[in-house]
Amino acid sequence: MLAAEYLMGEGGLEGLTIRAVLKRTGLARRAFYESFAGKDDLVLAVFERVLSGAAEHFARSIGEIDDPAERLRIIVFGIILGPYALSDEPPAERRSAALSREHLRLAEARPGELAAALRPLLALITEQIDRGIRKGAFREADPALQATLVYNLVSTTTHTELLKEDGAPDRDGREALAGYIWDFCRRAITS
Repeated sequence: MLAAEYLMGEGGLEGLTIRAVLKRTGLARRAFYESFAGKDDLVLAVFERVLSGAAEHFARSIGEIDDPAERLRIIVFGIILGPYALSDEPPAERRSAALSREHLRLAEARPGELAAALRPLLALITEQIDRGIRKGAFREADPALQATLVYNLVSTTTHTELLKEDGAPDRDGREALAGYIWDFCRRAITS
């Protein structure tokens, strides 16, 4: 999976081939196919790893914060800005753009597996919304449905922006976009 992440960072989706993974890892073709049925399974495993890592990162980032709206704002901004958007690491941006392209395709081709990969991040967002409802800061609604709506808005808009960017991220544009999207989400869920 790490080899796949590096290959996407170096050459985008076009750089990720089974042959390239085998070359980079030194694995035999048979060893690869013992773990993955094909490229889609590898990409889904990368999604799961990246999104699970993001959920863990966000959970640590919001750990000491009591305000549910601030906790959710940090997650929304984090998804939009991405872990590398504020650094000078274009490989991470290429990987993010490649995953964005695959996200759309896998949502149609393998929706169940993609949903499973998204589960940790959606659970974290749901937890924040539920917490806000219990504290009276967010309006009464189904927290899982609201989390899905927030995530879909954030991810779809972020995917669109990633696909438009050519090269380095537009940091100022991403910050502004994060502010607009957060304001929209905040108004939708607050009481």
